[in-house]
Amino acid sequence: MLNNQKICAIVPAAGIGSRMKSDRPKQYMKINGMTVLEHTVMRLLNHSDIDHIVIAINEHDPYFSTLSLNRDPRISVVNGGKERSDSVLCALKYLQTALNYDWVMVHDAARPCLQGDDIDKLITAARSHSVGAILATPVRDTMKRGNGLQHNVIDHTVSRENLWHALTPQMFPLKSLIKNLTLTWERGDVITDEASCFEANNLMPMLVHGRADNIKITQPEDLALAAFHLNLSDKKER
Repeated sequence: MLNNQKICAIVPAAGIGSRMKSDRPKQYMKINGMTVLEHTVMRLLNHSDIDHIVIAINEHDPYFSTLSLNRDPRISVVNGGKERSDSVLCALKYLQTALNYDWVMVHDAARPCLQGDDIDKLITAARSHSVGAILATPVRDTMKRGNGLQHNVIDHTVSRENLWHALTPQMFPLKSLIKNLTLTWERGDVITDEASCFEANNLMPMLVHGRADNIKITQPEDLALAAFHLNLSDKKER
């Protein structure tokens, strides 16, 4: 693959974030005076190899129009869908018809602590692999499988050997991602990230060891942790 091929990022941001128990989706909650979504998008735009971002928002989103992101010429907005994969597919179809990109990098709206060196590693790995690549971290804790019953007792311990936490961004050739995501959508397969659609079609992306502080905000207490990592990052950059 040519290293000068352009990269566009997709940020699915149509979720409602019900686990946060807030008056607004988690991507619009604030850390240090900026929304989580603004932190996330600026981390991507600050990288020299990413020159455009497509954000998929809820059709009835009342928040995005109030942000400065809405006026940034480097950002396009599309209506997302009910599931993450629906939102990503909407963004991909827009990219296919409106813009000319060879590569796409999909990143969670609620991961505002992404570091530039992780983006560098992901780009290098994805361009060298036949399928693409994702950021991930090896599982370090002892993993238990519950029995699924009401009291949820332990069924057994799961070996953590070769077990990874999948992170984002995840980066793939645009045409390949559209093809594989469409195939899984047509079959009704349940997928939780972009790598899953390749796995469902017997294609195996590369795992790229990413930073553990690339956390996803899902619970209220995650906001304080994200603020800590962002403040630490800002101090290092000064």
